[in-house]
This record gives sequence, C-alpha cells and structure tokens, in this order.
Amino acid sequence: MTLRIDAHQHFWNPARGDYGWLTPELQTLYRPFSPDDLELLIEEAGVGGTVLVQAAPTVEETEYMLGLADATDWVLGVVGWVDFNDPKHIAHVDRLARHKKLKGFRPMIQDIPDVDWMLKPELDWAFRCLVAHDLAFDALVRPEHLDNLLALLTRYPDLRAVVDHAAKPRIRAGAFDEWAGPMARIARETDAKCKLSGLVTEASANWSAESLQPYVDHLLEVFGPGRLIWGSDWPVCTLASSYQRWVDATEELLTSCSAGERLAIFGGNAASFYRLGAV
Repeated sequence: MTLRIDAHQHFWNPARGDYGWLTPELQTLYRPFSPDDLELLIEEAGVGGTVLVQAAPTVEETEYMLGLADATDWVLGVVGWVDFNDPKHIAHVDRLARHKKLKGFRPMIQDIPDVDWMLKPELDWAFRCLVAHDLAFDALVRPEHLDNLLALLTRYPDLRAVVDHAAKPRIRAGAFDEWAGPMARIARETDAKCKLSGLVTEASANWSAESLQPYVDHLLEVFGPGRLIWGSDWPVCTLASSYQRWVDATEELLTSCSAGERLAIFGGNAASFYRLGAV
C-alpha cells in the first residue's frame, strides 16, 4: 500500500529571526512549531510521511530543516532555499544536494515585488543547476505570476516543477477565470505538477468543501489525478482549518476519483515527484 504523504508542511522557530513575514500580529502562528506538534496530527490522519518546505529566505533555515529531518524518520524530504540572485550560491546547491533528504528549492516568488523576476536572465544558473541535480522547483506563485511561470517552464522544459497551493486562487473574491485559464495552459503546455494545498486560507472564513469544489474540479480536469499532490500547508492552514478538517475536506473533494487516483494524490504522486523512494 502506498504511504499517505503530506507533501507541504512547515516547522519554524521565530527566535531564529529569519522569518520576515512571521510577525506577532499572526498570533496563532507566532510560536515555535516542531515535529512534536505535528506527529500526533499526522498519526490520527493516517499520514505516514511529510515533505518539509522552507519558510525563510536563508540557507541557514534550510540547514535547520535538514537537521530536523535527520532527527525525524517521517520527514521524508526537504524543500530548501538558496539565493537565485547570487550565482555564488551554486556552491550551496552543490553542497546541500548531497544530503539524501534535500529534494528541491523554493524561492519566495510571491513576496518579490517584481512580477517578472523569475524571467531575469541572470537567474539562468539556478534553474540549470536544479535540472543538473534533478532537484524539484516549488513555484510559490499567485495568479498574476502564471503567464510568466508558463514562459519559465517553457524555457526550461527539463525542470521538474510543482505549482504550490494551486497558485493561490482568489477564492474569497470569486475570481475564478483569471486563475483557471492560465492554470489550464500550464497543465496543457508543460509537465508541471500542482499541489492540492493552501486553498482554505484563500477561501472565506466560513469555507466548506462545496465552496472549494469548482477549483478542485478544474484542477482535476486540467492536470488530472496523476499530477496533483496533496499537502496540508500546516501550520499555516490552522488560520482557517484544523489539520483533520482539511484531510476530511480533501477526501470529500475527491469523491469523483477512483480509489487508486485518491491514493496517488494523497501520496504516490509526491513520492514520485520528490524522489522519495519506495514508501
């Protein structure tokens, strides 16, 4: 049986001082989150492994995460960070890639003011380096980035990419078409995968599975079950949902899928994409 995998979760400690976005105003999130906080939640949800994703734009945080992964059997992989703006960081990529649990990198594109940043020619070294090391590229983008993301993925057809949080559609605003069209093009014209995660924090406070269904149905239609990867976005998801509620909602959202397709979305696709080995 394929292991159920949470392909997008975070740990952090605000005392580290490198989480610029994490401020005391985010009361429920402004505290340390560690494997001890998540272990019981994933056990209750039947999740046997996770992929730990960066939350700070520092190499030091990546090393911190790899240390946590070394000490935590069920953290199967880590998506880290290097400075794509600095070609000298190729040395960090080469060094970190030797760690068996380092699976990819994620620049924090959603926080970069220049919407065209990802297409800058000076970033070529970084994308080519990811391809050379067979590392994943997590695309942390919003709908306004999707045209550029398509251009980027067309430029680097061998880049293994996944769209984080389904590109954060503006569900609260009911802005479906601005997101759906570009996502369909990315699905049709590239080999990118898409994470079924992060939707609850883009929805209204009284969200329900029914309110998310049109977005998930679109993802199922354009990407297909074989290219969707489930993740919790814990603990960010706790701003809108408990861990178990998102698990239960996802199961409801995927009722049109076969048992095998649900197994793929809940784990098999993550294992393949992130090169997690036999799980």
